[in-house]
Amino acid sequence: MNNNFDLHTSLKKYFGFDGFKDSQETIIRTLLSGKDVFVLMPTGGGKSLCYQLPALLMEGTAIVISPLIALMKNQVDAIRHTSEDDGVAHFINSSLNKSQIDRVRADIVSGRTKLLYVAPESLTKEENIEFLRQVKISFYAVDEAHCISEWGHDFRPEYRKIRPIISQICEAPVIALTATATEKVRTDIKKSLGILNAAEFKSSFNRPNLYYEVRPKTENVDRDIIKYILQNQGKSGIIYCLSRKRVEELTQVLQTNNIKAEAYHAGMDSALRTKTQDDFIMEKIDVIVATIAFGMGIDKPDVRFVIHYDIPKSLEGYYQETGRAGRDGGEGACITFYNSKDLQKLEKFMEGKPVAEQDIGRQLLKETAAYAESCVCRRKLILHYFGESYEHDNCGNCDNCRNPRKKVEAKEYLKLVIEVVLATKEKFKDEYIKNILIGRETDEIMAHHHDDLDQFGAGDEVDDKVWLAVIAQALIAGYLEKDVDNYGVLKVTKEGQKFLKKPVSFTIVENKDFDEVEDIEPMQGAGACAVDPALYQMLKDLRKRMSKELDVPPYVIFQDPSLEAMATIYPQTIEELQNIPGVGAGKAKRYGDDFCKLIKRHCEEFEVERPEDLRIRTVANKSKIKVSIIQAIDRKVALDDIAVSKGIEFGELLDEIEAIVYSGTKLNIDYFIEDVMEDEHVSDIYLYLKESETDDLEAALEELGNDYSEEEIRLVRIKFISEMAN
Repeated sequence: MNNNFDLHTSLKKYFGFDGFKDSQETIIRTLLSGKDVFVLMPTGGGKSLCYQLPALLMEGTAIVISPLIALMKNQVDAIRHTSEDDGVAHFINSSLNKSQIDRVRADIVSGRTKLLYVAPESLTKEENIEFLRQVKISFYAVDEAHCISEWGHDFRPEYRKIRPIISQICEAPVIALTATATEKVRTDIKKSLGILNAAEFKSSFNRPNLYYEVRPKTENVDRDIIKYILQNQGKSGIIYCLSRKRVEELTQVLQTNNIKAEAYHAGMDSALRTKTQDDFIMEKIDVIVATIAFGMGIDKPDVRFVIHYDIPKSLEGYYQETGRAGRDGGEGACITFYNSKDLQKLEKFMEGKPVAEQDIGRQLLKETAAYAESCVCRRKLILHYFGESYEHDNCGNCDNCRNPRKKVEAKEYLKLVIEVVLATKEKFKDEYIKNILIGRETDEIMAHHHDDLDQFGAGDEVDDKVWLAVIAQALIAGYLEKDVDNYGVLKVTKEGQKFLKKPVSFTIVENKDFDEVEDIEPMQGAGACAVDPALYQMLKDLRKRMSKELDVPPYVIFQDPSLEAMATIYPQTIEELQNIPGVGAGKAKRYGDDFCKLIKRHCEEFEVERPEDLRIRTVANKSKIKVSIIQAIDRKVALDDIAVSKGIEFGELLDEIEAIVYSGTKLNIDYFIEDVMEDEHVSDIYLYLKESETDDLEAALEELGNDYSEEEIRLVRIKFISEMAN
């Protein structure tokens, strides 16, 4: 093939750039010379130019295989801007009708079309294969090539069919491109595409401008996120959640707090998804709350934060998603919320999948958990995962480096680990090695007679997490490595052998325990948010005085969680008080005045700064169902009939009614109570509630004895709260 193009002139002519970035020029020249190419280039590195420019210069049409319809449209629009002829680029996918496909084919046959974007599903259609066999193909570009690998974070089985289809159409050079791939995934991609001898170009994975932080996921996660966004107002950000339900709920919470946010997930209508993506790019909205369906190929350089509400399923996915922050080299905060319960949920999702797929999924999850729990520099961990070493001890731009933990000497521990890996013939993973060290008699260890090893139980006084930290940090230090073909199996490197003969100092930092978090630092850029203990006590005292004056139990006025929120958020007007969970308009007007005055006095006396963003509004959850329940009770519809009509259990209906009355709305359910309960029972429970200090259900059941059912107590409690408090 002719490789005598003036690439710099062409680059300026088509794309307006004066020079190439990093290895772009070499990649393009290699492809122009007719060789297969493998490109590993992080997000924002300029991958698409590596196939777009050669396609414009070469004879024939380049076939670009891409996984997302929305991404194809954006790329085709961008290429059309480089030429006066709209026919220069087209896509074929399920969104086109027959006449549109005929027009695309006509442009290809006439030689006008230089780039044809296709989804792998469209490529497998017999009619498209037949058509493309008649076309001069310049080369095949496989974008987002990690989709080929089951070890990649976005595996798509259709990608496995690409090589056989290329062979059916016609042979031409192949360029595979991805922003994220471990050595395991890279090998998988090249094998599957039949390009084992491809020229490989690998850019650095280091993004120095990105700040990485992993935070414990507590019940205040929504509040943390809202505060962070309000303190970074006007900045663009993406929040990733694992489920569509969580996406929609969080979007509603953000919108309620005057944040310009929209949801994005695969269950939405495609036109709405496209509009949301366009609104984000055009800055009509600031925040996208999305499942991982969003962002692949998104070309927005100034995303300033990427928040993971849930821990991602793999470190590759995490790197790809965080990589959407700060593509212009500016600020990019990558904040992830983590607790081990999320891991258990993700493992449950895997049940029912093929065993091999489950094994891969669990291995990838383990890598993510190890990253989250580690106190080592996060940049060092990420780069090591992708086969790149980071020489500095402190990057200065991650939570672990900004708040470094004390290192402890672990030379003897590492010696034991290496001895066990060698004694077990380098055939086992970290969990197995750890179990030998702590002396855990698992079936597998007993079957292999590894309980007979000298090292069995040698580390039984050391915590599990310490052993895993030793192994993880020995991998980073180069004393151990993971087998590529049998991923996760530990091998001892030459450095490890040398260490065993002549041990040197080896220090580690112990992992964090996210299930036992006490002091939580505020998110970068966010103010601290904690209950003001002095104010909380004063609010409780005020509630107690009022309860005596009004002759009602304290909980009837405001429940403890409402007081805690007041002592955190400092509401000073009746309107602000209504933003407190469990405080409706009626309750705020009836009792709120004294509480607001007390809070105001406290703030003035102690000069409490009350940032605007602390007044977090909660969403009136399922407000439609609540309104219809109130209307049905007004019409005296039997409660069990209301539950049936709403498709919910009777207990769930009582949950809804309790939420309504506790936040200050009066409901009269006497008509139903009279129907289903004896008068004597009603008066006994009512009297108990009037004299009790607590409205706790278990305490009531214990005090009242077995003659009264849980449902009876709940019904009377609703009547009591409604009459006494509202």
